[in-house]
Amino acid sequence: MKTTISVIKADVGSLVGHHIVPAPLLEIAEGNLSRAVDEGLISSFKVFHAGDDLELLMVHDRGERSREIHALAWKTFQEATEKAKELKLYGAGQDMLKNAFSGNIRGMGPGVAEMEIEERRSDPIIVFAADKTSPGAFNYPLFRIFADPMNTAGLVIDSAMQDGFKFEVLDSKLNKRVVLQCPEEMYKLIGLIGTVSRYSISRIWRATDDQLCTVTSTTKLSLLAGKYIGKDDPVAVVRAQHGLPAVGEILAPFLHTYFVEGWMRGSHWGPLMPVSLRDSKCTAFDGPPRMVALGFQICNGRIASDKNNIPMVADMFDDPAFDLARQEAVKMATVFRRMGEFQPARLSEESMEYTTLPEILKTLKDRFKPT
Repeated sequence: MKTTISVIKADVGSLVGHHIVPAPLLEIAEGNLSRAVDEGLISSFKVFHAGDDLELLMVHDRGERSREIHALAWKTFQEATEKAKELKLYGAGQDMLKNAFSGNIRGMGPGVAEMEIEERRSDPIIVFAADKTSPGAFNYPLFRIFADPMNTAGLVIDSAMQDGFKFEVLDSKLNKRVVLQCPEEMYKLIGLIGTVSRYSISRIWRATDDQLCTVTSTTKLSLLAGKYIGKDDPVAVVRAQHGLPAVGEILAPFLHTYFVEGWMRGSHWGPLMPVSLRDSKCTAFDGPPRMVALGFQICNGRIASDKNNIPMVADMFDDPAFDLARQEAVKMATVFRRMGEFQPARLSEESMEYTTLPEILKTLKDRFKPT
C-alpha cells in the first residue's frame, strides 16, 4: 500500500500585519478537511500555521500531484481568502496568484511538498514549515542531516547509510535540476547550495536503493509574479529512522541559529528561530524568521491516532533544548538591525531585483549622469 503525505501552504491573510493566522481562517480549513475525511478523500490531517502562513498537512492514497487533493487545498485557500477580505486582514489572498484552478496548485502561488511512500514497519515523519524566508533556507540543515557525519552519526555507524544520499538541486534562475551524490560529490553540492538565493535542495534519496526520504517546496513567488509580493515560506517533509537519519539527528542542526534570506519585506538576512507552534508568530521587524517542526507516525495509511481518533502530532521544537538557538537568534537579530539598511544586513542587489528597489531606481534613472 502506498501513502502520500501532502503539505500545501499559502499566505491568505493575517492578523495585525504579517503576525499570525487568526482562528476564523484555521476553522475554515479544519471544516473543509474534516469533510474531506468523511468523504474518503483524505485519511487524516493537521491544520496549523507557521507565522502568517496557513498550512494544510494531509495524508491520503491519491498520489502526488492529485487533482482532487490540490483542488481541496485551492478551495480551502479561496474560502479563507474571502473570510480574510471580510475581516480586512492584512495581505488577504496574497499567495493566490491565479483566479481559476487548472488541475494542479503548483505554479499558482501556494507552496507544495509531497511524498508518496511505501509504508515501513514504523514510519516517523517530520514536517518543517518556515515563515519569512526562502526555499534555500533548507539547504544548510538538509546538508547537515544527510551529508555531514559530524551531525549525523548514522553516516558513520549505520551500514544502511554509509553509501550516502543523492540530492536533487534546483536552479531557480534557469529552471533546471541536477542530482549530486554524497559523499562523492560533496564539494560540488556545497558549491551550489551555498548560493541559497539561486539553488535549493528539492529532493533527497538514499543512494543504495533510491528510497525517497525528503521533499521540499521550491516555489519562488517573485519569479511567478514578476515582482515581490511576499517571501516563499517553504515547507519540507522528512522521513526518519530505519536506515535514514534518526529524529534526533534531523533536529540537531537547529540547536543553533543560522542565517537565511527574507525577514522584513523579503529583503534582509536574518537568524532563523526554531519555535513551538504557540510561538509561531512574527513580531520584531516582522520576524525573526521562524521554523516549526511537527512529528508523527504513519500507521496503515493515516496519521497514527489516539483512542478518540484524533491524530497524534508532536510539536518537536516545544523543548527547552532549543532555547539556546532562540537566544542566539534574538541576539543576532539585534546585531543585524543595528546595521539598518546597509549590507550585509540587507540582501545583495541581485536578490533585491524583485523587491521595491527597482521602483526607486526607476525614479532616479534620468538623474544618473556619466562620470
